[in-house]
Amino acid sequence: MTDYRDRITIEPGKRGGKPCLRGLRVTVYDVLEYLGSGMSQEEVLEDFPDLEREDLLAALQFAADRERRSVAA
Repeated sequence: MTDYRDRITIEPGKRGGKPCLRGLRVTVYDVLEYLGSGMSQEEVLEDFPDLEREDLLAALQFAADRERRSVAA
């Protein structure tokens, strides 16, 4: 399993400091929204050819970790 911390980047000047995938201008939120709206992983990857399947998994891992921490707080 890929550690999402190797794929998620946060840069203050890029996309308002939101978590992005590998320094690209695609945010974790973007990916989650597309998957949540019913797009398949294959459709997301077709629409964003710079992304890799591991990026999608990293976005899901990131969201799960953030949710886990918010519930524990």
